Amino acid sequence: MKKIEAFIRHEAFEAIRDQLAGLGLPSMSVSEVKGSGRQAGFTETYRGAQTTVFLRPKLKLEIAVDDGDVDKAVDAILEHSQTGEPGDGKIFIFELAEAIRVRTGERGAVVLAAHPDAGA
Repeated sequence: MKKIEAFIRHEAFEAIRDQLAGLGLPSMSVSEVKGSGRQAGFTETYRGAQTTVFLRPKLKLEIAVDDGDVDKAVDAILEHSQTGEPGDGKIFIFELAEAIRVRTGERGAVVLAAHPDAGA
């Protein structure tokens, strides 16, 4: 089992979510975050004062998947988030030691399987 953390531009989210759901991977957590990378800051003027902004708004997707679904999920994220410009984001993949469904106490890969009526 793996955990995928992807930092993406806001405008890429809907297409990524739709493709992941179509692949049977509808479960994810999404957070609004700010971060900095290699791209330079940009200058804004607010009430006559100039300021340089280094933290760019991004979405953080957290997706837990079975080992066999990692490449499908990463490919979907890359397909819709690559513009070729600085600031496209990053993807990190972590090993998951265990997954437990709180409602039933089930453990392991079965927890990551889509619910039969997911998407309904």
